[in-house]
Amino acid sequence: MSTLWQNIQYKMLRSGNKLNLLIGINVIVYLLINVSAILEQLLFRGFGNSAILVYTNEYLLLPAYPPKLLTHFWTPLTYMFMHAGILHILFNMLWLYWMGQIFEEYLGNKRTIGLYIMGGLAGALAYVLCLNFIPAFTSSNAAVGSTIVGASASVMAIVVATATLLPNYTISLILFGPVKLKWLVFVILVIDFLGIVGPNAGGEIAHLGGALLGFIYIKQLQKGHDWIGGISSIFTSRSKLKVVTKNSNKNSVERPRQEDIDRILDKISQTGYESLSKQEKEILFRASNNES
Repeated sequence: MSTLWQNIQYKMLRSGNKLNLLIGINVIVYLLINVSAILEQLLFRGFGNSAILVYTNEYLLLPAYPPKLLTHFWTPLTYMFMHAGILHILFNMLWLYWMGQIFEEYLGNKRTIGLYIMGGLAGALAYVLCLNFIPAFTSSNAAVGSTIVGASASVMAIVVATATLLPNYTISLILFGPVKLKWLVFVILVIDFLGIVGPNAGGEIAHLGGALLGFIYIKQLQKGHDWIGGISSIFTSRSKLKVVTKNSNKNSVERPRQEDIDRILDKISQTGYESLSKQEKEILFRASNNES
């Protein structure tokens, strides 16, 4: 058991893999809440009567009603690590793992957590604004008593960012065969849009908010504006010690210029990864290694 726990700790905290960290946090939160709720029901309260679930739903889910949101101001962050059921967390974590690997393969792993959080916040903002300003929702006072839960907006940000960066990247799906990312994501977005008038309207709106953030982020990144890198650099301590070295080895690996990286990313967005030359692929590979 101790070996298993040590392996989990290494995967989450010491391996440097940000996907493992995000998935681990989501799974641990889900298990802590639901396992303790089941034990509470079995030992003390009976089935369907868990105080733990009542309190977590009250204080960790994201409400749309502004007065309640003001007194639960932490929920735009907590809701993106919560899930409503086993299938909910299973599919979210699978999508995060599959698309996150492709995302990190081309952009490194320093942007994953930042994009996850920004996507979740964008989904929360879209959800609150739509339920409080769109007439179809305000006429029925839908914001009162409405809450959302789940990492779907955060995951959608990473999924759409990956498809925007690599629209012609092809993956194989069971029953469908090879499918380009741009068509797969297009279908997902259409399904989410059609669901806005359904019973999970708030959740679908949050998905689209996260998706929009992922799209805008990559477009800005291709123009040389890295929101996540800019934010993280504020909190990065800089050493005052300067070390000057002279390297006579002409074959040493140099960090690619940002202009070259932006040009290659723009080319990938327009014509796909397959259109890159061998030299461009090498530049992108070295840039990814430097980010990692």
